[in-house]
Amino acid sequence: MSKFGALVMGPAGAGKTTFCNALIQHLRLNKRSCFYINLDPAAEDFSYEPDLDIKDLISLEDVMEEMGLGPNGGLIYCFEFLLQHLDFLTSALEPLSEEYLIILDLPGQIELYTHIPVVPTLVKHLTRFGSLNVSLCAAYLLESTFIIDRAKFFAGTLSAMSAMIMLEIPHVNILSKMDLVKGSVPKRTLKRFLDPDTSLLEDDGSVDPLRNTRVDPADKDSLMGGASFQRLNKAVAQLIDDFSMVSFLQLDVQDEDSVGGILSYIDDAIQYHEAQEPREPNDEIADYGDDEMMG
Repeated sequence: MSKFGALVMGPAGAGKTTFCNALIQHLRLNKRSCFYINLDPAAEDFSYEPDLDIKDLISLEDVMEEMGLGPNGGLIYCFEFLLQHLDFLTSALEPLSEEYLIILDLPGQIELYTHIPVVPTLVKHLTRFGSLNVSLCAAYLLESTFIIDRAKFFAGTLSAMSAMIMLEIPHVNILSKMDLVKGSVPKRTLKRFLDPDTSLLEDDGSVDPLRNTRVDPADKDSLMGGASFQRLNKAVAQLIDDFSMVSFLQLDVQDEDSVGGILSYIDDAIQYHEAQEPREPNDEIADYGDDEMMG
């Protein structure tokens, strides 16, 4: 029996948990079943209580206290510990039917899936090497305010591409928090970010190509505006263009249609609807009646 899931990830502050909350709400409104897994051992506050929480296995606070590790080292230790106890996930997921959408909420330390093979190993267990056979799609969130700083945007896009290559599963890349940039970026310009255009760097008015390249290394503003930094950014943008893998969808979690649109892309990527049994109209009426009785 197939299972279906979405791996929600991205840098810190991208709105991953907020997106998970909006996704859960949308699924419930549309009478779809979901199973929410928190894989952030430092997360504490939830709008929807996780069905499975990594903190029931190991917490970052305990690791930092007992092992004397910092936040990043402690987080890596937590995931290595999880990989040694994968039955924690397997036993919870095995009973789920194909009607469920499994939502896995990851922490914001991108090195877990771009630099070291921790999350890639977990993905292989969920999709191929383990008994679960989960059809999994990664939803990579990048905060839309990154487009204000174009060098930062291309760095974030590179991290998304790195995750795509490392994880080797279908990917949906998302510009989150679109409500923060509405009205401040022309639609024509925004389209160039959705399908990253390398010429955006050349159009960046904050860069002076004639600037003296001999700058004080201690001067951050001079360093970030120097010729070497420009060449680095252009090399990153050219690499992204050469691979031609990354494009973005827009997300505003306050807009139900926006959340539903993202979900439809995820469903298509994992072929969710193709595996569902046809439902009769009477089934919908029965479900509605059951919900009324439970209320």
